[in-house]
Amino acid sequence: MSLSAGAQIVTVEKSSQEVADSIRAELDSRPYFSLYKDTYFVGGTVLGGTPDAYNSDVKFQVSFQQRLTKSVLPFHSYLYLFYTQKAIWHVFRNSLPFHDLNFNPGIGLSRHIIMKNKLVGKVTVMFEHESNGKDGTKSRSWNKISWAGEAYISPQLMAHAKYWIPIVDGKYNRDILRYSGIYQAGFQAISNDNKWVLDMTLVKRKGWDLNFNTIVQLGFRINHNSNQFIMLQYYNGYGECMMDYKQYHSRLRIGLLIRPRFFSDF
Repeated sequence: MSLSAGAQIVTVEKSSQEVADSIRAELDSRPYFSLYKDTYFVGGTVLGGTPDAYNSDVKFQVSFQQRLTKSVLPFHSYLYLFYTQKAIWHVFRNSLPFHDLNFNPGIGLSRHIIMKNKLVGKVTVMFEHESNGKDGTKSRSWNKISWAGEAYISPQLMAHAKYWIPIVDGKYNRDILRYSGIYQAGFQAISNDNKWVLDMTLVKRKGWDLNFNTIVQLGFRINHNSNQFIMLQYYNGYGECMMDYKQYHSRLRIGLLIRPRFFSDF
């Protein structure tokens, strides 16, 4: 029988319970502190227009998670703290001002799904907060109770989806669902030689029409033994940052991507 755990395929002769226990033991032995979503630093400009200091920028994101428990909770789940911070930096303007900083902490439970002697996915339920830390009319804030799922189709392909119940407490972003969405879905694919990674995420905005925010990333691994990539990122739609979530952006950026050895979270 074959065991798929992480990005490796191992041949074993064990019972289903022994296989499940060995997978959980391997997960328990992993570092408590790890990467969560992609961490990246990219710069670029608008598509379909003339680049200038007002439509060109740098965007970066830092994301990590801290596992608080081993698989001792009900259903062999794990308790996590999550944190993601994203910034839009106007480096081409005088004094290099930061346009927006978005803070996204959360806490939640994750459970890995083991079927037919394989690790086939993960489900997570979490409470998360997102705001830009400003006051007055520039303040943006909302909370989410989120359900996220990942399906490991093969060591090279993962499909993901996330749905959230919003709790909009920001006075100046009551209509944020029309722009930043109510659920998302996508996939991540890794080449057989592990040099290339491609992921695509569609975020469905509120409404019955086919209105999506689209994020596509293509990365090339710098070194076979590293988790660093040269990345091309395309963003099309609304809600890229909280300050101007109502503004439409079509941006192409290039830079450095740092991602987990296995699949990223979204």
